Amino acid sequence: MSGSNDHIDDNARRYGTQAITAAAERLKVGGLVAVPTETVYGLAADSTNAGAIADIYRTKGRPDFNPLIVHVPSITAAKKLGMFNVLAEKLAKDFWPGPLTLVVPKTKDCPVAEAVTAGLDTIALRCPAHPMMRELLEISGLFLAAPSANRSGGISPTMADHVARSLGNAAPLILDGGRCQSGIESTIVAIRGNDYQILRPGPITAENLQNTTSQEAVSQRSTAVEAPGQLASHYAPSKPVHLNISQAQPDTYLIGFGLVAGDSSLSPSGDLAEAAANLFATLHVADASDRSQIAVAPIPDAGIGAALNDRLRRAAHQD
Repeated sequence: MSGSNDHIDDNARRYGTQAITAAAERLKVGGLVAVPTETVYGLAADSTNAGAIADIYRTKGRPDFNPLIVHVPSITAAKKLGMFNVLAEKLAKDFWPGPLTLVVPKTKDCPVAEAVTAGLDTIALRCPAHPMMRELLEISGLFLAAPSANRSGGISPTMADHVARSLGNAAPLILDGGRCQSGIESTIVAIRGNDYQILRPGPITAENLQNTTSQEAVSQRSTAVEAPGQLASHYAPSKPVHLNISQAQPDTYLIGFGLVAGDSSLSPSGDLAEAAANLFATLHVADASDRSQIAVAPIPDAGIGAALNDRLRRAAHQD
């Protein structure tokens, strides 16, 4: 299905019941659908269909040791796939639907294909807030594995045309819901008994999590890949990226922030939420420019700035 030439120019479907119904039917027979969430566009497939999951990995060129996030419509649905203790349930109740992914132990009869969890005994679950994704979950009746809808390691897509450009001839049916609101991928939290660990920073900040749990996240160093976004090189343009640059050298596209104007700016006012929403779209513009390199102005590490800097370090291949 993924190579069916349903590209943005001739077969992208705008938001509506007919488009979502067509997408649901495609998913039920093992096809792939690119669909917006409030974070980025996802490449969705039936998480219980091993062939469809293999098609995700093939289409993205994704390493098979990198697990996928499964999207569910509710906490009740999530409990069919993963085991929720008191802490996990509190986080789900406080932040779902929304940009928080929880990594919890799989249920004994978890129906998802083995490749979804990359052979791990845990599963990454999220209940998305975007109305298009929620309707697709409801109409299809499926639990949808949906990594970002782009070639593995590349810049994440926040608009439908980003999907088409990144996947090229492998692009599936694309549901065009406009620009994604948050602009960066979900926060990923692993439940460690009565503690939690942030595996990937995102729109739900460390402060948000601490405020709702009354406890700080634990720090555990591990080389194991438990969830998406943990690889050292990720979200990367095709050009070298340099960070914390206030003045660009010749032949460098400077992405500004705050007082650093640049060729374009993530947020002229220095608003971190605006910068997050603009990050990947701006990287796409910089990557398509006639400059040979990309530079990014300094960004504070507070709040959602931690997620911005995480994505930028991986884009620049900096640990």
